[in-house]
Parts: sequence; C-alpha cells; structure tokens
Amino acid sequence: MCIFCKIVNGEIPNNTVLENEEFLAFEDINPQAKIHTIVIPKVHVESFNNVSSAIMNNITPFIQEVTKKLNVNSDGYRLITNIGNHGGQEVPHSHFHILAGEPLRGLVNRA
Repeated sequence: MCIFCKIVNGEIPNNTVLENEEFLAFEDINPQAKIHTIVIPKVHVESFNNVSSAIMNNITPFIQEVTKKLNVNSDGYRLITNIGNHGGQEVPHSHFHILAGEPLRGLVNRA
C-alpha cells in the first residue's frame, strides 16, 4: 500500500487542510514553499496518466476550494503534478502540489 493510501486510511497522521468523500488535501511534510499542500484522490490511482475524466472533473473544484481556504487566490499559487520517473514523481499515487505564500520564481519541486 502506498504512503498516500495509508494517510487516507488513517494509518499515518497528517495535517488535513480540507477533505470530502473523494479527495484529501494535507500539508506536505517537506514543504518547498511557505504554503505547500498536497491534494490526492482517496482512491488509489498510480499516475496522472491513469486518472479518469470523472476524477479530474471533481478534483478541479476541490482544488479551487482548497486555494480559497488557504487564501492564496489573490496573490497566486503554483499547481504541479509530477508524472513518472522522468517527471519527478516519487509517490506512486496521483497527486497535485499547491505551492504558495511567497514568490515562486525558479522554484522546482519534486515529490
């Protein structure tokens, strides 16, 4: 079982930012910016390459709700997903990073 599935199942604690029936947003344990939140589907999907259109349709408004809760809409944020080894994906569970809270020019993220 992947680390994100263990978080969803409550086996690993997290600092939840927002949660609903389908998705979980939580603080990254190794933040790359002042605000660094991870958004995942609760069902295991190994990579963005395997994400269904239904998940994408529903995760978009969830991510928008997270950015409103984080109060980063006016100053802006970076939304990242890493895909596969060459894309820097380290956790085999599709996820998005929300980075914000400071200017992010030149910041590169791996996770």
